[in-house]
Amino acid sequence: MARRGACRWKASGLFGARMDLKVLRTYAAAFVDDYRQFARRQFAPTCPICGFEGMFVSVGRPPRWNARCPRCDSRERHRLAYLYYLESGLLADTSLRILHFAPEPFMPRLMSAHAGYLTTDPALADMARREDIRQLSFADGSFDVVLCHHVLEHVDDDAAAFRELLRVLRPGGRAVLSTPINWSREDSYEDGTLASDVERAAAFGAVDHIRYYGRDFRARLEAAGFQVEVFRKDKATELRSGLLRDEVLFVATR
Repeated sequence: MARRGACRWKASGLFGARMDLKVLRTYAAAFVDDYRQFARRQFAPTCPICGFEGMFVSVGRPPRWNARCPRCDSRERHRLAYLYYLESGLLADTSLRILHFAPEPFMPRLMSAHAGYLTTDPALADMARREDIRQLSFADGSFDVVLCHHVLEHVDDDAAAFRELLRVLRPGGRAVLSTPINWSREDSYEDGTLASDVERAAAFGAVDHIRYYGRDFRARLEAAGFQVEVFRKDKATELRSGLLRDEVLFVATR
């Protein structure tokens, strides 16, 4: 039995993966960056976005091993968002008016047939609009869906951002949101006195983060006027798709 299990792993793991040039280059760069991730056998997830099956590579500092798809470069949060987009029908419904902040790299291509899909970010290249999430230029009720992942932790006045997201949604429209959350704490942590990059990185997880949300993130959305549900996948899908065990999406409906 042990021998057959080892063969199954090899068939679906690093050496059994279909080796296109992009994958080979990614593996080579990952080996140079941190060879230790290749020193032991790892589980072989399947990327729901591009279908790649095999060992993922590390990402971040400190590194998270087996996190980034070597073919489409998706991270864990990208794959979770994609599964929601797929299951909710968002990818198939071309009639939706969608505002997407800092879109995942795969989304503009997937949404090319959606005339109502609009990207925005104040800094990223190739965005359709340059918008301030705290003061949007759109009329009330302009969108059916707003997508906003790992943005709000960068925004100094997130209460203003919540109000604007609510305002630009039509009645019944939904905002699909995610952000880093410290699930061990009830209250979000903010401290404007932290001046150095070292202090902010230690407190909030990155030098450009303003806060570290706690379990009260849902309550903050509800206080802004949203009805909130949580989207996450079952344990087997989390493992198979290479998702984080503690990341969820918040579906906030106007």
